[in-house]
Amino acid sequence: MSGSAFEQFPAGTAAVVIGGGAGIGEATALLLGVRGVRVTVVDRNGDAAKAVADAVNAAGGSADSAAADVTDEPALQAVFDGAVERNGTVHAVINSAGIQGPIGRRSHEVEVEEFERTLAVNLTPGLIIARVAIPHFLERGYGRIVHVASIAGKEGNPNMIGYSASKAGLIGLVKSQGKEYSRDGITVNAVAPAVIRTPFLDGQPQEVLDYMLQKIPMGRTGTLTEVAEILAYIASPVASFTTGFTFDLSGGRATY
Repeated sequence: MSGSAFEQFPAGTAAVVIGGGAGIGEATALLLGVRGVRVTVVDRNGDAAKAVADAVNAAGGSADSAAADVTDEPALQAVFDGAVERNGTVHAVINSAGIQGPIGRRSHEVEVEEFERTLAVNLTPGLIIARVAIPHFLERGYGRIVHVASIAGKEGNPNMIGYSASKAGLIGLVKSQGKEYSRDGITVNAVAPAVIRTPFLDGQPQEVLDYMLQKIPMGRTGTLTEVAEILAYIASPVASFTTGFTFDLSGGRATY
C-alpha cells in the first residue's frame, strides 16, 4: 500500500477502532471518517458505538459499528472478519479501550483480583488483537496496529498501581511486536498521553489530577483532537519507518 504526505489515506482504506464509543476512540473514529477511511467502530457499549458510526455517516464518511469486549477474542475475531468481508480488507486497528483500575490506594491496599482485571483489559488485548489481526496483515504484507498506552506506563503514577503496570506492560508488548513483524510491512506502535480531557478523568480524585498536571510543563491537559491526529498519522501509510515505538503526548513531561 502506497501513500505520501499529500495522501495520508488512499481511497479504500479501512480501519477498526476498538473502544470507539467515547473519548479518544470516538474522536479518532470521527477524524478517520472525515478523511475518507471506512471505519468499524467497536465498543462494549453497542449503542455508543452505533451513535459514533452514525455521526461519521452523517458527516459524509462511511462507518459501521459492533458491540464487543476487548477481552473477548472470539467476539473481536468476528468483528474483524466482518470488517474484512464488508470492506475487502482492513488496513489498521486502533485500540483505545481501557479502564482505570483501582485508584487512590497504595499497593498493599489493592486486591489481587482488581489488579488482574486491570491487566486483563489494558494489557492482554495487545496479544488478542495481534492474534486477530496479524494473520490477515501477513497475508497482505501490510498492516498498522496502534495502542493507547499512557505516561503512567513510562513513569508510574502513585496510587494507580494497576493502571501504571498495565500500561508499562503494553509499552513493552509494542516493543516486542514491533520487532517481530518489522520485515512484514506491519507496524505496531503506541501513544503515551499524559492527562487528556476526557470522561475518563471524571472518576479521578482531585489529588491524582493535581499530581499529574503539576508534572506537565505546558500546564494543561491535552485535547482529544491532539490525540486523534497523532493516532491517525501512526495508522496511516505515511508512518512507514517507525515501529515498536511509543509516541509522546505529554506536554513536555516525557523528554526522553
